[in-house]
Amino acid sequence: MGSTKLKPIVEEEEKKEYKKAKKPEKPKAEQKELRSIVRVMGSDLDGEKPLIRAIQGIKGISYSMSKAVINASGYDGMMKLGSLAEQDIQKIEHIIKNPENYEIPAWMLNRRHDRATGKDIHFSGSDLDVAKKFDIRRMIDIKSYRGVRHMLGLPTRGQRTRSTFRKGRAVGVVRKAVLAQQGKTEEKKEKKK
Repeated sequence: MGSTKLKPIVEEEEKKEYKKAKKPEKPKAEQKELRSIVRVMGSDLDGEKPLIRAIQGIKGISYSMSKAVINASGYDGMMKLGSLAEQDIQKIEHIIKNPENYEIPAWMLNRRHDRATGKDIHFSGSDLDVAKKFDIRRMIDIKSYRGVRHMLGLPTRGQRTRSTFRKGRAVGVVRKAVLAQQGKTEEKKEKKK
């Protein structure tokens, strides 16, 4: 059997006073108005979200990449995107376009050893779509296995196709009754001629 310790009432009151004193109030004059929609790298982003989550709305920016961009920029990841000035947004765009200049490791980039240049590049936004389209077009042109599968609209990574990926084609079992009915309609057409 244990005994319960009763806390003195004085200590609880001191803790409450300490918590109240710990939170300083922000003056209302310093608070900026937030922009609700912010345009970054050709994408409209929600200005109400924290910076680390908001820039994930750009195509090609994952959580780890957004964290690396924020660390390179020196901004707080929890501040709202809408509170940034235009020059701050341009700085973030520059970091996203040129991550190798800001010591972001090469393993984070989405285009390593590019075929044309041989460099590590990070594509984002519409550049990522264009690069992907050209890659698929190259595979189709050289008639690789993946290119042929892309051309036929079939899966390229070895999935089974017996029961899945059946969209867009006539599928199902053709029954004798349907065949017989089609045969009758063809005979009627021939008789009319």
